[in-house]
Amino acid sequence: MHRLPHRAILRLTGPDTLALLERTVTHTVGGWPEGQMRYGALLTPQGKVIADYLALHLGSGVLIDVHEDAADDLLKRLKMFRLRAAVEIVRDETLVPVISLEGVPDPRSPKLPRRMIRPAAETDDVLPGWDALAIAAGIPEWGRDYGAAEVFPTDINMDLMNGVDYRKGCFVGQEVASRMKRKGLIRKRTVRVRGGALEAGAEVRAGAGVIGTVTSAAGGEGLALIRTDRFAKSIMAKEAVTVNAAPAEIEGAPWLIAEVKAHLETPADD
Repeated sequence: MHRLPHRAILRLTGPDTLALLERTVTHTVGGWPEGQMRYGALLTPQGKVIADYLALHLGSGVLIDVHEDAADDLLKRLKMFRLRAAVEIVRDETLVPVISLEGVPDPRSPKLPRRMIRPAAETDDVLPGWDALAIAAGIPEWGRDYGAAEVFPTDINMDLMNGVDYRKGCFVGQEVASRMKRKGLIRKRTVRVRGGALEAGAEVRAGAGVIGTVTSAAGGEGLALIRTDRFAKSIMAKEAVTVNAAPAEIEGAPWLIAEVKAHLETPADD
């Protein structure tokens, strides 16, 4: 079982664990079966992602699998929101997330391997090539594609990966997140892009205009955060997409095609 790179585990235990998560984080908590993993995040009051994570529900509590550089901040903030709730929150250095055929499905994509959380002493070396695997599945990740309070949930497609429950009770940043979703026209999305000149930080251009930025790349594939309204206009103008002056192609996922069509029918202002 290979360890996943740059991850840490937070352990939440106590009778108020689910109640704490219900009122603070983005994902659905109600009806959460034991042994199931869910994807979610803690947001700023302004609706930006402080840290996203994968959470595994156990009979004894919840284990949160989060980027190692975001773990301490997430721990501190969850403790702050705990107030008088009966929840113990610790960083468990003895556990690590691993890839295993016996694990549970990654809720973000069926293209990702199953994962589980195991004692560090029982695991193998760090899994090689994880970034290429995640990029090929179209999954942006904290620390590689974005950092704390840099993006909104829809920027990184959390709503498309069941990471945000807009119908649940209040969570931190819900008002902003819900308003962006209700507007109907999502302006920024993370998309898969292919091309021979991809590198993180490079501009994605359509004609002479910039429509986005590559956030990560590996093996001729990458992820880019683009303005979908500008991409829609470039399609109408039949402008070629380029990165570093080389031809590139944005993958036309069904959800992206639908959102581009919506922009074409109701053009957004720049």
